[in-house]
Amino acid sequence: MNSAATKARIVAITSGKGGVGKTFVAANLAAALAKRGRRVLVLDADLGLANLDVILNLYPKATLHDVLTGKCGIEDIMLAAPGGFWVLPAASGLVEYSRLTSDVQDDLRRIIDDLSGRYDYLLLDTGAGISDLVLYTASLAEEVLVIATPEPASLADAYATIKVLALMQQRTSLKLVFNQAKDEAEGRKLALQLQQVVDRFVNAQVANAVKLEYLGQIPSDAAVRDAARKRQLLFVREPGAPASQALAALAQALDAPARPGSGR
Repeated sequence: MNSAATKARIVAITSGKGGVGKTFVAANLAAALAKRGRRVLVLDADLGLANLDVILNLYPKATLHDVLTGKCGIEDIMLAAPGGFWVLPAASGLVEYSRLTSDVQDDLRRIIDDLSGRYDYLLLDTGAGISDLVLYTASLAEEVLVIATPEPASLADAYATIKVLALMQQRTSLKLVFNQAKDEAEGRKLALQLQQVVDRFVNAQVANAVKLEYLGQIPSDAAVRDAARKRQLLFVREPGAPASQALAALAQALDAPARPGSGR
């Protein structure tokens, strides 16, 4: 657990393509980590198209937008989520965040720095793709977890994200999770294929080879859709479901003692 002198592990959870279950993974992973006794905060870093509060059935009275515009403080927007973790909600439908100003960059960095001494994990639920906001948010994290599905479009976009993070941020290690996989064998096969593509087309361009750390897969599970329709956390609603068990294993893999270095 954190002491005053210990900083949180800051993990950006991102994806190359929307609709792959990135926010679902972020929220349920937070609950799984909380069950392991960790203090966890999830920051909705998709500042203009936020939906973390929606899937958690939370109704924020204020959001990060209000903090960034000086209307309230960070303590005023923190929400306790089902599953034993905390949430910083963002706003939806705000076009101004499609372009990232230096003021927003400075404020986000300050907020994360201020919070990092209070938690064991800060999970940054980024937007999808490689926009300035997504890339800047990822740059604030020591570790990046890329979520993909077995579909070709998702794999192609995951590769594009990995390539940009390697070339622009000198990332040498990225974590990888496959959502909606058929089984563990498929997840490992896809991770190997993606690593081979990275070896061929990215590692030829960088000084230090990029390695993908495969953390596991989350199987296709009807319980996921049922929980989503009812705006409930799967990990809380059905802890025995196959996807919940996979998320518990993912939390265990992530919560292993961190190796020296930040993957850069």
